[in-house]
Amino acid sequence: MKKSWIIIIVILVVLIGIYSMFKGTYNNMVTKGESVDAQWSQVENVYQRRADLIPNLVNTVKGYASHEKETLEGVVEARAKATSVNIDASNLNPQSMQAFQQAQDGLSGALSKLMVVVEKYPDLKANQNFLDLQAQLEGTENRIAVERKKFNEKVREYNTYIKTFPNNMFAGMFGFVQKPYFKSAQGSDKAPEVKF
Repeated sequence: MKKSWIIIIVILVVLIGIYSMFKGTYNNMVTKGESVDAQWSQVENVYQRRADLIPNLVNTVKGYASHEKETLEGVVEARAKATSVNIDASNLNPQSMQAFQQAQDGLSGALSKLMVVVEKYPDLKANQNFLDLQAQLEGTENRIAVERKKFNEKVREYNTYIKTFPNNMFAGMFGFVQKPYFKSAQGSDKAPEVKF
């Protein structure tokens, strides 16, 4: 009789240990996945801030450079494309991430063209409203870089956790998949060529 109680207690302890391991691993995967999703929301937040600044910037430039219609329309069109690409944080995959990045890169390119146009207008460059908007846009670009870095750190933590043994076995069982990193635009590893 004593032997059977000992066997039952050992089996219960083993079952409780296995349950605790599954529960802890699963909960850690959920927590790390939620951290990635939350950080992605912050990335989208700073990109939205940039998109919100653009209409004011375009309107300010329009007052000084009305005959630069093509450039201004290009910025407005690129903004519309960039804000139309939305990714659900729970469905991050390489294809959706690439589409998002391409839209944002298009907007960055259009803004760069706008800043080149601005150089032709000394009165505009001295306008306080324009200077404030330009400073806010530069600050937002810095925030974007910081939030993208934080996002990649969260993705690295999550991906590392679900790929290590024995977590990789549980990840597959529970449907946790690797998340994509934010990657720099193609060609950004080369310094731009400047000619005078």
